[in-house]
Amino acid sequence: MKRGSRRPRPGERPLSEAARAAAARAVGAGRPRRDMLIEYLHRMQDAEGCLPADGLAALAEAMGLAPAEVFEVASFYHHFDVVREGEARPPATTVRVCDSLTCSLYGAGEMAEKLQALVGGGVRVQRVPCVGRCDTAPVAVVGERPVPRATPEAVAAAVAEGGRREAEPEAVRFDAYLAGGGYRLLRDCLEGRRSAGEVVAALDDAGLRGLGGAGFPAARKWRTVMAQPAPRHLAVNVDEGEPGTFKDRHLLETDPHRFVEGMLVAAHVVGIAAIWIYVRDEYPALRRMLEAEIARVRGALPGLPPIEIRRGAGAYVCGEESAMIESIEGKRGQPRLRPPYVAEVGLFGRPTLEHNLETLWWVRDIVEKGAGWFARHGRHGRRGLRRFSVSGRVKEPGVKLAPAGITLRELVEEHCGGMAAGHELGGYFPGGASGGILPAAMADIPLDFDTLNPHGCFIGSAAVVVFSRADSARDLATNAMRFFAHESCGQCTPCRVGTAKAAELMARETWDEPLLQDLARVMADASICGLGQAAPNPMLSVLRHFRREVGE
Repeated sequence: MKRGSRRPRPGERPLSEAARAAAARAVGAGRPRRDMLIEYLHRMQDAEGCLPADGLAALAEAMGLAPAEVFEVASFYHHFDVVREGEARPPATTVRVCDSLTCSLYGAGEMAEKLQALVGGGVRVQRVPCVGRCDTAPVAVVGERPVPRATPEAVAAAVAEGGRREAEPEAVRFDAYLAGGGYRLLRDCLEGRRSAGEVVAALDDAGLRGLGGAGFPAARKWRTVMAQPAPRHLAVNVDEGEPGTFKDRHLLETDPHRFVEGMLVAAHVVGIAAIWIYVRDEYPALRRMLEAEIARVRGALPGLPPIEIRRGAGAYVCGEESAMIESIEGKRGQPRLRPPYVAEVGLFGRPTLEHNLETLWWVRDIVEKGAGWFARHGRHGRRGLRRFSVSGRVKEPGVKLAPAGITLRELVEEHCGGMAAGHELGGYFPGGASGGILPAAMADIPLDFDTLNPHGCFIGSAAVVVFSRADSARDLATNAMRFFAHESCGQCTPCRVGTAKAAELMARETWDEPLLQDLARVMADASICGLGQAAPNPMLSVLRHFRREVGE
């Protein structure tokens, strides 16, 4: 037998040389790394079009893992096509039709039903969760090519042309960013002209909070990790899977180096040994661009810490910081029990600074322009600036930079051109699918951290989905609950069973309010992470604000 291979167990088919060769190509040169398992799976699927059973077994052999260990990771993530023994491989072309909140408002479900007959039997049509392009709803993706404002005919044309690679965006690249004063702050930090204390104080005085959803004060997080023993790591979350969220995509498409500089400043100040950037799999062109641009930075500024870019694989739960860390380590993305917190015991067991892309994007502007510049923005008693991902029934959807504390009514009128023609405001999700729903009568509440909590909602990542009186809050809440049921990692019973049961109950003609309320309490109190804890919010909002829609 060849070195590194093993004898098949009784009843087990021997591995073919073709399967071993596929595994070797996925692993590449050098010794296999356990934390790279998900990347190896991506490489194998990129080459093979799926993950065949013998390929997974060969990969397990090459890595010295049990086949079940590889299979459990591959089968956890939605973007991996695991083909079991005896099953047919998927068609060469897959069309993914987003059916989350905004796309559902624009008829994505009906489009998906028409598509299969239009594109023929050699193409697979899948309904998938949010793909991060809500401003151009409805959206379909052919291969990796997105089709904005899709129609069945436009998608069929894209299929006929083949799933071309998405073009890289016209972002501010390294040379242009450098010419505009870019990386001056980083050089000042590296060469001692800016102290770590000065940078952290600026973030503190500006009141910068984490902009991925939780809103934890950034300066406090930096100080917490700085106080931990070295080596320390930095993990950046660019896996914005919350339905309605696309601001990180927008920032990468326009000004990616402002984020990269903020990330490197944070690494210097906190004393980071290595950096990982976790990018959602739906952004392949942005990932390629980011890899190329970071290579330019490393060439110009030697001595930076190692930086690895990792692909997500279609798991909303990996937006939770500890689940993302598990995924970077090559495991299923299941949240960890806390304590300990990731600031103390994070990536590979080391203290870890975890941040959202947008939070780091603000570092340069706040330090260079001063904390007062950032803090003086705001309305209705709030401070700072926010980027809102606005989609739904507005004339001009998109990422809107606005004062913190702006109200929904002001946001729509001043930044979105008003409501879409023929539509009157019915309500809105202030913080994506998990942030709850508020009616039009409550459109004058400041949109910021803590302001929405008394109403059973939160701002989260500022994903604002606007719907009209012609739309059904009940249907949207049911759509959100189906999403949570699909995305539950399955680790804890309250979330795994609760989301599925709630989706079933919400699909009935009349809602059983006592049962749903009881279910919501159990999910909120006993779920391990924010997915299960926040999943009942849209349902409870309908019971509170849209009772006429659910029967008595």
